[in-house]
Amino acid sequence: MWIRFVLYGLGGWCGEVIFTALTESLPRRDWRLTGTTYLWMFPIYGLLAILYEPAHDFIRNWPVLGRAVVWSLGFTLVEWLSGWLIARVSGRCPWDYVAAGKRFAINPYIRWDFFPVWALIGLALEPIHDALVVLTPAIAAIIENGI
Repeated sequence: MWIRFVLYGLGGWCGEVIFTALTESLPRRDWRLTGTTYLWMFPIYGLLAILYEPAHDFIRNWPVLGRAVVWSLGFTLVEWLSGWLIARVSGRCPWDYVAAGKRFAINPYIRWDFFPVWALIGLALEPIHDALVVLTPAIAAIIENGI
């Protein structure tokens, strides 16, 4: 599980940098395409190995719309809870949507317009989860024995 925790953490960081570069820079026509993330996000994305994978195994045979709703609500809950916890620990949530003036902010931690984004990301992660389960033993063998 730790291998997938690290892979999800790294993948989440990369995905967030790309997402923020496209959604923040392109509308301003800033062709530097600067993307950002936070160190806090690595363990949050890593939680996919602990929370997402068992949920996916449980609902994998549900209709796509049902799975999309579960992912949207689940990711929103994790975003809210992690934002709240980070704010309690550090004094401020790094992605404070209200302070940033985001139009669809529900509160500092979540936004209405991310509900469909989370649904799509959850659905896109399903085949990635299945592939990582297959690849993890080979990755573990490489780590243990060297290349």
